[in-house]
Amino acid sequence: MGTPDFIRELRVSIGHRPLFLPGVTAVVLDDDGRVLLVRRADNGSWTLVSGIPEPGEQPAEAAVRETWEETAVRCVPERLLLVQTLPPTRYPNGDVCQFMDVSLRCRAVGGTARVNDDESSEVGWFALDALPPLRQGALDRVKLATEADGPAWFDRGVMSS
Repeated sequence: MGTPDFIRELRVSIGHRPLFLPGVTAVVLDDDGRVLLVRRADNGSWTLVSGIPEPGEQPAEAAVRETWEETAVRCVPERLLLVQTLPPTRYPNGDVCQFMDVSLRCRAVGGTARVNDDESSEVGWFALDALPPLRQGALDRVKLATEADGPAWFDRGVMSS
């Protein structure tokens, strides 16, 4: 789907200035313990399924929707993995966004993994010992998702006691 319409409309008013947005990441696992990954069409990197919730959409709903839209895999959310504000991202067109990411472990329940939109060039299931190169944040999320029902992770930053 690319950039949601509501963000395009905001950009008309704010230009390239920083925009703080919600984001979701789905760590989708199948019954064999493999993780679902997509290869981004824009830069060729392998990554987890992620996206931006629509206004009023719950993070878990967005994770399920994004997984379907990007991979044609049906999934159900099982638990919260982490909540984290990510560093700002500057896109080639000059837009700046910073995402508050909500990552969820999800279980595949149907569909066949395939490229299902124009955001990805490949989609596949990967064994944990045969992952393609991934950014550290994706590796951290996969690790959290495959640990036995641990607590949700969050960056404590500078919290007062």
